[in-house]
Amino acid sequence: MAPSKQNDREARQARERLRAYQARQTVHEQKVKRRTRDNWIGGIAVIVIVALAIGTQLLFFAKPSATSASASPSPSASSAAGVPSKSIAEGRTWTGDLTINGIKLGVSLDGAAAPQAVSSTISLAQKKFYDGLSCHRLTNGGFYVLQCGDPKGDGTGGPGYSYGPIENAPKDDKYPAGTLAMARQSGNASSQGSQFFIVYKDTTIPSDSAGGYTVIGKITSGLDTLVADVADKGVQGGGTDGKPAVTTKIDSFTLQ
Repeated sequence: MAPSKQNDREARQARERLRAYQARQTVHEQKVKRRTRDNWIGGIAVIVIVALAIGTQLLFFAKPSATSASASPSPSASSAAGVPSKSIAEGRTWTGDLTINGIKLGVSLDGAAAPQAVSSTISLAQKKFYDGLSCHRLTNGGFYVLQCGDPKGDGTGGPGYSYGPIENAPKDDKYPAGTLAMARQSGNASSQGSQFFIVYKDTTIPSDSAGGYTVIGKITSGLDTLVADVADKGVQGGGTDGKPAVTTKIDSFTLQ
C-alpha cells in the first residue's frame, strides 16, 4: 500500500502544480490583454491630441488672433473676384481727408508705389464704404498702430474681396509715425481688403513669411490730435492690444 500512497501523493502534487501554473498563465494573459487594451487607448488618445493640436494651429493661422504682433485681419473673401482695377490709382498721388472722431487727418496716397492697394482704397472711399466704420484695434506696447476699416468691427470683416500682392513694404521693417498701411492675415500676401492701420508712433513691424505690409501713403496733418484724443487714452481694460478706450469711428474718407 505504501507505493500506492506515494503515487497518490505525487499525483496530487502534480495536479496542484498544474493548477498553480494555469493560474499564473491566466494572470499573465489578463495582464497582456490589459496592456494591449491600454496601449490601444493610449494610442487613440495620442492621435486625438495630435489632431486637435493640428486643428487648433490651422484655425489659428486661418484667423489670426487680435493680440498677434501684426496688423492682421481675416478677410471676408479670399478670391480676386470684384477687386477694383489697379488702373484707378492712375499712377499719381491722391490727397484728401480722413476724419476720425471729428479729427480731420490730411492724407496722401501714393498711387504709383502701391497701385492695387491705392485703387482699392479709392474705390471704397468713393462708395463711402468707410463712413461710420469703427477703428477696432489700438496697440501701444512697443507696437503703435490704430487699425480701422472693418465693417464687422472685430477684425474679421472686409469689402467682400481680397487681393495681393504686397506693395511698397519697407525693406527695413520700419514704419514711421504717420504711415498708412494695409492690414492682412499673417503669412498671406493676398489677404488685403478694406482694413488699414495708422502708425501713430515710429514702429518696427517684423516681416513674416509673406513679407511686410503694403504702405499706401501717410498722414500729412492732424496726427498729434489723434494721438492726444485717442491713442493716449489707451486700450480698454488697460491692456496693450485691443479696442481703444475711447470709442473711435471713421466719419468720412474723401480723396481726389
